[in-house]
Amino acid sequence: MSEIRPLLRRPKRLDNVVRDRLKTWPQRPPGAGSLGADGAWLRGRPCDGEPVAQPYLKIPGSDRMRTIPDGLWLHFGGSSEDPYADILCIEACSTFQNLLDKRSRFAPSTVSLLAHCPLAWLLAPLQANDTTPRWRIIPFLSAEPIAGFSLPVRDLRVLYGLQRDHYDGFARHQVPHPHEYFCPMEALTAHEGHANPAMRSLLGRACAASAFMVPP
Repeated sequence: MSEIRPLLRRPKRLDNVVRDRLKTWPQRPPGAGSLGADGAWLRGRPCDGEPVAQPYLKIPGSDRMRTIPDGLWLHFGGSSEDPYADILCIEACSTFQNLLDKRSRFAPSTVSLLAHCPLAWLLAPLQANDTTPRWRIIPFLSAEPIAGFSLPVRDLRVLYGLQRDHYDGFARHQVPHPHEYFCPMEALTAHEGHANPAMRSLLGRACAASAFMVPP
């Protein structure tokens, strides 16, 4: 007679846990600044109830190779003739190899990076308690779009969440690139982690405005 074993629920993958937490973060990254007074922040990933139609990153001319961060915030700026996006990405790295792979995707390059915003995402409500379509928040859009669009990325910042031993080792032996920031994984999986003063301070430095003594 075969042995009957109780079904055990598999634990959620760490990146899924992080995405669930990031869904509770606000449209503007906590503590984040921006270079200039104009523009608007929107959380591109993750979004509630939208498993497919979410923004992603790509290089010009490619419709296959996409970068899909665990978290993606976009600060839309410029004009209808010259639009751009400053972006903040958040990546959960459960292994050191995973960190190396994700760092390579955001390494400085001579190739342009584009942020693509699908039409369904632009037309969808801002969030569950706000039915305002996202496109109305974007300052350079004066009418409802009829197609998605891709924007050049002006400024890129990436926050990596690392397992505690990897975080401690990286802090002791490595030097981040200027666009990179690091935090322990528990800072991303914590309940209301966006309210953590240390996280707000870190993300406050993760923008181009932090390079100026008195930002314009």
